[in-house]
Amino acid sequence: MRAAPWSAPVIRAWAPPLRATVYLLGGFGTAAMSLLSFVLLCHPSMRQSWAEWHRQRAGRLLSRPVRAQSIALPRHLYWLALHVTFGLACGLATAICVGNALLVVVTLLLWWAFPAQDSPKTVLDIPVLGRYGDVIVGPSVGTVLFAAGCLALPPLATGYARLTLAVLASSRTQRLTDRVATLTRTRSDALEAHGAELRRIERDLHDGTQARLVAVAMRLAVARRCLDRDPATLARMLREATDVTEEAMVELREVLRGIYPPILADRGLPGALRTVAARGGVPVSIDIGELHRIPAAIEAVTYFVVTEALTNVAKHSRATEAGLRVRRVDDVLTVVVTDNGVGGARENGGSGLAGLRGRAQALDGCVTVVSPAGGPTTITVELPCG
Repeated sequence: MRAAPWSAPVIRAWAPPLRATVYLLGGFGTAAMSLLSFVLLCHPSMRQSWAEWHRQRAGRLLSRPVRAQSIALPRHLYWLALHVTFGLACGLATAICVGNALLVVVTLLLWWAFPAQDSPKTVLDIPVLGRYGDVIVGPSVGTVLFAAGCLALPPLATGYARLTLAVLASSRTQRLTDRVATLTRTRSDALEAHGAELRRIERDLHDGTQARLVAVAMRLAVARRCLDRDPATLARMLREATDVTEEAMVELREVLRGIYPPILADRGLPGALRTVAARGGVPVSIDIGELHRIPAAIEAVTYFVVTEALTNVAKHSRATEAGLRVRRVDDVLTVVVTDNGVGGARENGGSGLAGLRGRAQALDGCVTVVSPAGGPTTITVELPCG
């Protein structure tokens, strides 16, 4: 059953007030929980988990990816005090606004269900049914409350979410410490990956290409000895040497393709990505901006990341369509791969996401995966290309 053509604009118009209401009422509940369990939240692991959950929640409201950070105790305690204060105040204001609007609706329904009488009926000892003047006062109050909620709650929730992210941001010293730790880990991983890649190339060359070339040399040596006395053997040896040489060239091209895909040299990064998208198992919408000059290592990582991500979409997501968006802003290349599949992608689920993260981190990049159960899935890769 297809939705009415007016349903999408209506849903878009109602979404911000509803999201803001849910966010602020949720903040009211978590602020009350924080107040009741303040001592327990001073435990380091609980404190970090509680702060990270609120950061992710604020990021979802703002549609902004949020990276996990370590929060110092003074900053977190400061946020707890603000959260209890603003969370209770904003949540209470939201509850009053929404509750009164609902009360007006209930009052009007009761008025229409029970005609007006000389003695007004009451709800919780509050007179709600009286003379016909209630028909004017009720809708007026309800309209004012409804308009106030629609206009005030979205910016209030947005400001509250931004305050949460600002207060729960790491200090400069903490960011530098985390940065050094991350760089140390990624550089170690890059060196290990580089060593493993060199061993793989050496093994492929030794077991494949080198063996083929040795076979060619042996056949040419036999052919030299048969040059004058055995023309038939000479022709066979030359023919076999030619076949083995062609096989060696094929294997050598495979080894080189693992280092730098030839399609990047032939078509450039945009052309290579369009080719990868065209070969995918699902239709892919492509949006590639002006990329300018990009280092070869970044091009190779981008190519492999997009290839792996689209392969995962075809194999695991059960999606019917996907999207690829590539943008360069200043010295950061951003690659976003989306699909409308079932979601639930996890790095430890054999989806290859850990490999994507490793490739990006080896070049000081980062990977963000948003894949709730039921979809959609969004993979964002940021790579420095200065």
